[in-house]
Amino acid sequence: MSVTPMAFADSLQVGHIEFVSPDKIEVMLDIQAPDATAINTGTPSSFPRVNAYVLVPIEGGFTVGQIEWITVERTPHPQRKGARDFGLVDVPYPMRKLSLSPVGVLALTVSSDGIKRFKFSRGIRAFPTVGDPVLLPTTAQLKAIVESGDRRRVNIGTSPLAADAEVTVDPDRIFGRHLAVLGSTGSGKSCSVAGLIRWSLEAAAAQRGPEEKSQPNARFIVLDPNGEYSQTFKDLNAKVLSVAADGDSDQLSVPLWLWNTEEWASFTQATPKTQRPVLTHALRALRDGQLDAEPSPSHAMRRYLRTVESTIHVEYKRGSPWGEFPRPKNFTEKLINLRKGFIDDRTFTPHESQCLNDMSQYFQQLIDARSGQYPTYDASLPETRTLLEKIRTAHHAFGGSDTETRPIDADVPRHFTGDQFVKSLEAHAELLGVTEYVETLLMRVRTLLADSRLQPVIGDTNQLDLQAWLETNLGDHSGPGVTVIDLSLVPTEVVHIVTSVIARLVLEALQRYRKAQAGNTLPTVLVMEEAHTFIKRYISDNEVKSAQETCSHTFEKIAREGRKFGLGLILSSQRPSELSPTVLSQCNTFLLHRLSNHTDQDLVHRLVPDNMRGLLRDLPSLPSRNAVLLGWASELPVAVEIRNLARQHRPRSDDPDYWNVWTGKSDSGEKVTREVDWGSISREWQQGS
Repeated sequence: MSVTPMAFADSLQVGHIEFVSPDKIEVMLDIQAPDATAINTGTPSSFPRVNAYVLVPIEGGFTVGQIEWITVERTPHPQRKGARDFGLVDVPYPMRKLSLSPVGVLALTVSSDGIKRFKFSRGIRAFPTVGDPVLLPTTAQLKAIVESGDRRRVNIGTSPLAADAEVTVDPDRIFGRHLAVLGSTGSGKSCSVAGLIRWSLEAAAAQRGPEEKSQPNARFIVLDPNGEYSQTFKDLNAKVLSVAADGDSDQLSVPLWLWNTEEWASFTQATPKTQRPVLTHALRALRDGQLDAEPSPSHAMRRYLRTVESTIHVEYKRGSPWGEFPRPKNFTEKLINLRKGFIDDRTFTPHESQCLNDMSQYFQQLIDARSGQYPTYDASLPETRTLLEKIRTAHHAFGGSDTETRPIDADVPRHFTGDQFVKSLEAHAELLGVTEYVETLLMRVRTLLADSRLQPVIGDTNQLDLQAWLETNLGDHSGPGVTVIDLSLVPTEVVHIVTSVIARLVLEALQRYRKAQAGNTLPTVLVMEEAHTFIKRYISDNEVKSAQETCSHTFEKIAREGRKFGLGLILSSQRPSELSPTVLSQCNTFLLHRLSNHTDQDLVHRLVPDNMRGLLRDLPSLPSRNAVLLGWASELPVAVEIRNLARQHRPRSDDPDYWNVWTGKSDSGEKVTREVDWGSISREWQQGS
């Protein structure tokens, strides 16, 4: 005989519906309903319990409701079954009431082989009505609710509110749409992040089978500002990169030739009107190889003419030559400075000399025509076009081409040294006639290059090229599994820039990978610990971006575009209210640990898109290792007790053990010592001084 959903309804009924609305259902419990522990479901379970599940029978299954609150209501008549005894005097009787949030439908399905099973789906097709019975779910039904969804591959814990059903997630969902792990200090965030990575790799390795000797082709890049993860994945052959390379780690290298214009501008605080153009021209010249070995006079003039044309073309595009004062004056001054470089050489051919002199004379003609016109230095549009034509003619005479004159991208990661960068800045400042305005820019760059603390990171001691850098940080075809980038000893003044460069290069590498592989992506996960420090909300109306703002801007781009290129993002933060709203809004899955700050709680409540906010009221009281999983990776918000992680696999983020150090022994009786050698620490701090 087939079993229907209503077969045991009488034995499981605990009450009936008294009120129905689209976001709330109120239930009056029967007198006979359990008041502490229910044993009629086959397994003893707590009832009633906030955030637990109950069922309301509908056609073909059940509406699933989650308990939001429980209260007692005084009713004038007792709710007694059977005949009423009129010899008794009725007195007001306390009746228990529940409020439910409807979350979905639990339907009974039959597979092709005749096996019946329950299947949960989000959304309500038809609401129950007043008077409908409310039932306790059985263990099988609870597990069907929590263990719903397809492609469930990575087990992250169990649900204490659903008969300890396994909470398992799909990696494509939890990593592909960005994950935010939020919680106060000590709530278990770091262990959850480490567990997600470890359990995902273990599940992938198990799926590959024992015959596959290579590790999973996975890529997790952990940006670790506190040095917590350096030993966490040691047994998984994780690659660790740090400032102080030793036997357990390799050298972290983010050489300055990898930095783009925006990162240089934010670090040097280059002003947009004067210093930023010099910086851009200097970087473009370096990327273009204009400071290579000493060229011939003809080749050198061709390079110079290419720079001149780029400079005049920029002014032409901005309309500066015929614009308002003071820009036309600046344009005339540029003509004077640029003309100084038109020096004829006896090695030039007659045609080269003729074109060079013709162009130089036109420069002088424009300059002489404006002498004494202060403050009006306007050059007409036809004059500027003629000037560009004469420059192009001279450039062609020296062997140049139109393709060559197109400015190379100033952000192409081509190698150059710090000394070359300083020389290029000085040369272009003089070329543009703004030497006195770039002294502060040069001072910041020289200070950066002279800082011995930064040389291991931004220097080029390892002589890495771009390919070697990508292989070190992203791995080869077999993947590195896990790469931990220890930022704990990176000096404060460059840590945001270093983090921004790494994140940007990972995104750009995956963008180019997809283009080279005809649309196929290389799935990679970027983990940002202490995200509120690096992805901070900012005010974008400043003319000069700070390093922190540039770092936030990089991660905002990853959050918006990373999914298309196979780059997932995991943010771990104890202060979600300080995170960039753009990044947080792009996270589709949240793992919420204990949050005690009311501002953070309010923000998290606003992130919940439906009527499931009742579950979030648990956040201030969640014990360690417990969290609420909600969003794209979970069919419904669910309370989860995260799997226990072995001590040697946990990040080093334990609370300080004051008492054990004070008393000299641990709770287990082991001796605890803390030797102090300030001498070695001070020598290392002072770089051996």
